[in-house]
Amino acid sequence: MRSPVRVALAVLVAGVLGAGVLTSAGASPSEVTDTSATAASPGHRSGDPIILGHRGAAGYRPEHTSEGNELAAAFGADYFEPDLVPTKDGVLVDRHEPDISQTTDVASHPEFASRKRTVMIDGITTTGWFTFDFTLAELKTLRAIERLPDIRQHNTLYNGRDTVPTFQEDLDQRSALSREFHRTLGIVPEIKHSTFFASIGLPMEQRVLDVLRLNHFDHVGAPVIIQSFEVGNLQWLHRRTPVPLMQLTGATGAPADLIANGDPRTYADLTTPVGLREVARYAIYLGPDKNQIVPRDVNQKLMSPTPLVRDAHSAGLLVTPYTFRNENTFLPLDYRSGTNPGDYGNAFAEYALFFALGVDGMFSDNSDTAVAARDQWIHAGRPVRAAA
Repeated sequence: MRSPVRVALAVLVAGVLGAGVLTSAGASPSEVTDTSATAASPGHRSGDPIILGHRGAAGYRPEHTSEGNELAAAFGADYFEPDLVPTKDGVLVDRHEPDISQTTDVASHPEFASRKRTVMIDGITTTGWFTFDFTLAELKTLRAIERLPDIRQHNTLYNGRDTVPTFQEDLDQRSALSREFHRTLGIVPEIKHSTFFASIGLPMEQRVLDVLRLNHFDHVGAPVIIQSFEVGNLQWLHRRTPVPLMQLTGATGAPADLIANGDPRTYADLTTPVGLREVARYAIYLGPDKNQIVPRDVNQKLMSPTPLVRDAHSAGLLVTPYTFRNENTFLPLDYRSGTNPGDYGNAFAEYALFFALGVDGMFSDNSDTAVAARDQWIHAGRPVRAAA
């Protein structure tokens, strides 16, 4: 008998296909088997922008859950993304942050009440419960919940259905989903707070490599991209693995490791033409905040595009901005519909803008919308818009 999850996925995919959307899940094998290191994007037709399922399918299920990953794959995402943090016993697990107050039901577990404490991570003081105070066995007694219940009330229906996945479980699921959907699904793990975790005796990078090597994924052409907001750890990884790396950048601030080392460079410095050439010495991808490509004014209206995509391409980098979402609260004012923050706006217009600016992919909470927008752009002849 098919599980309820499988049945729900079949209905969702049928609805997408019935609406005339061609997803890579429904494409022929000849269209989806490119695994070249140059493309570094195994699940789609060569040369098309890649769709990265942000924390699974966070627009429809609590983030970092097996159900979310499965839904992203069903919708045609080329990769799904786990954010990695360690447990007390050094196991890599998926959570947006090590503070699990908003992403698990830990607050309802009286046996863990005494674990609540205040910690400073990368200069920010946070009070809550943290993965590094729990063993994996303890963490597995918790259940995932929706992080943004006021915006995504529908997702709260799925609270409590999933445990916290490990990185190994992600890789096992990736293989199973690749077989199920007859295409190579990729995985794009993010190493969170590298400097902080090293400072408490839980360095991340070697652990990531150990898991990849155990699964025979540490080679050219493996369906993996490793990402980080820090710099030094990516440079360290570049010397030790052929797996593609992605330098994430923010619209403000600076990498935590540069701050800790007294290096004055900011994310703005990394994304200058000179900075991008340096990034290209160790990374293949640049993952900028989308506002670094098309800024917004104080009223959230779109401003003129910057030359970031053009400059990154000139440096030899592929550009995959984050994070694209359907709800008004995340869209620029230009594309919002009505005044309810949780209502959907014209997300297709935002995707079209960024595809036309030449991005090589994007992180999306709504992979079905992203895939449909990509197909619409392709069918329109790949229109191009010049940056500033």
